[in-house]
Amino acid sequence: MSFRGPEMHLRDMLKAIDLIEQFIDGIDFQAYLADFKTQAAVERELQIVTEAAYRLKPEDEHLCPGPDWRKIRGMGNILRHDYDRLEDETIWNTVQDDLPPLKQAVTKALQPTSPLALDSGRVPVDAQEVIPASARLMGGL
Repeated sequence: MSFRGPEMHLRDMLKAIDLIEQFIDGIDFQAYLADFKTQAAVERELQIVTEAAYRLKPEDEHLCPGPDWRKIRGMGNILRHDYDRLEDETIWNTVQDDLPPLKQAVTKALQPTSPLALDSGRVPVDAQEVIPASARLMGGL
C-alpha cells in the first residue's frame, strides 16, 4: 500500500485521464480499434486511474464525492485479472461516458475550497503544475 495521501492519488487519476484524452483526441471508435498502440496506452492509463482509486481509503471517499468508487476499483480488477475478456467497446464507452464526470469530480476535489484542501490544512497546487513524465517523454505538454 502506498504512503501517499489522497491528494496525490487524485492527482494521479487526473494526470491519467488527461493523457487518455490526449490519446483519443480526434479519433472515433473505428480509429481506436485500428490503433493497437492507442488501445494499449488507454488501457495502461485506465489501470492507473483504477489503482489510484483502489489506494484511496474508504474514509477518504468523502473528499471526492460522486464517483462510484466500488465500480472504478472493479474495473481495475478486470483490467488486471480478466484482461483476456476485455472488450474494446467497453473500454471506449468507459473513456467516453465515465471519465468526463470522474475528471470533473476529481478536479473539483482538488480545488482550494474543497474538503480535501480544508482537511489537509493546505491549498493543493494547481493540477497543471504536475506534468506527467510520460507526457514529457512523448513531447506533450
